[in-house]
Amino acid sequence: MASSNFLYTHRRIKNIVALTLSMCATLVGLLFLAWILWETLRQGIGALHPQLFTKITAYGEDGGLANAMVGSLIVNLIGILIATPIGVLAGTWLAEYANGTRLGESIRFLNDILLSAPSIVLGLFVYTIIVLPTTALTSGSTTFSGWAGGLALALIALPVIVRTSDEMLRLVPSTLREAALSLGIPQWKLTLQILVRAARSGIITGVLLALARISGETAPLLFTSFGNNYMTFNPSDKMSSLPQVIYQYANDPGDAMHAIAWAGAFVLTMFVLLLSLASRLVLSRNKVSHD
Repeated sequence: MASSNFLYTHRRIKNIVALTLSMCATLVGLLFLAWILWETLRQGIGALHPQLFTKITAYGEDGGLANAMVGSLIVNLIGILIATPIGVLAGTWLAEYANGTRLGESIRFLNDILLSAPSIVLGLFVYTIIVLPTTALTSGSTTFSGWAGGLALALIALPVIVRTSDEMLRLVPSTLREAALSLGIPQWKLTLQILVRAARSGIITGVLLALARISGETAPLLFTSFGNNYMTFNPSDKMSSLPQVIYQYANDPGDAMHAIAWAGAFVLTMFVLLLSLASRLVLSRNKVSHD
C-alpha cells in the first residue's frame, strides 16, 4: 500500500513539473509574439495611415507601400499556384504508391533536405537557371521578373506542401482503403475521391502554412524579382515586394522611412499571423466534423 502511494505521489509530482514547464514555455512563446507585435506597432504607428495602402514607393514622408503589397501578392500567388499542384501530387504519390519503398524513403529524405535549405541558396539557383540565361538572350538586358521570384518562392513552398500532404494522407485509416478496394473501386478513384477528400483539411493547412512561410522571404527576391519603384501588375517586369521594401527602408538614414518600414513589418506580421490562425481554424473544424 505504501509503495503504491509513493508511486502515485511520484507520478503526480512529475506530472505537475511537466505541466508547469509546458505552461512556462507557452507563456514565453506568447510573450515574444506579443513583444514583436507591440514593437512593430509602436515603431510604425506614425506611418499607419490610409496612404500606406494607396501610394507607391515612399520618398521621405510622402509615400506608401501599395506597389510592394501588390507585388508581394502577385509573386506569392505565382509561387503557391506552382507549388500546390506539384506538392499535392508528389505527396499523394509518396503516401499511396511509394509508401514503404526504398525510393519513397529516399525522396522523403531529399524533400527534408530541400525543406531545410537556406532560401538565399534557392534564390541564387533560380537566378542562375532563369535570370542569367534570359539575360544572355536579351543582349545583356537583365531580366529580373515576378515570374522568377514566384519560381524561387515555389521551391521554398514545395517541400512544405509535399511533407504535409504525405503526412495527412498517411493518417487516413487503412480500413477506409480496404473497404473501398473491397467494393471494387479503382485505386485512382479511391485516391482522388476518397483519400484526398478525407485529408483535404490537412492539405489546405499545409498550403496555408507554405504561403505564410514564403510571405516573409526577402533574400530569394533580391536575386529574382529585384524590386520596382512603380506599380506594375505584369509579372514579366521587375516587381517590388513587401519584405524587400522593408529591408530597403530599414537601411535608409531617414526616420520617416524607418517608420514606414516598421509599419510594413507590422502589416506583414499580421498577415502571417492571420494565415496561421486560418490554418488552425481549418484543422479545428475538421476535428469537430470527425467527432
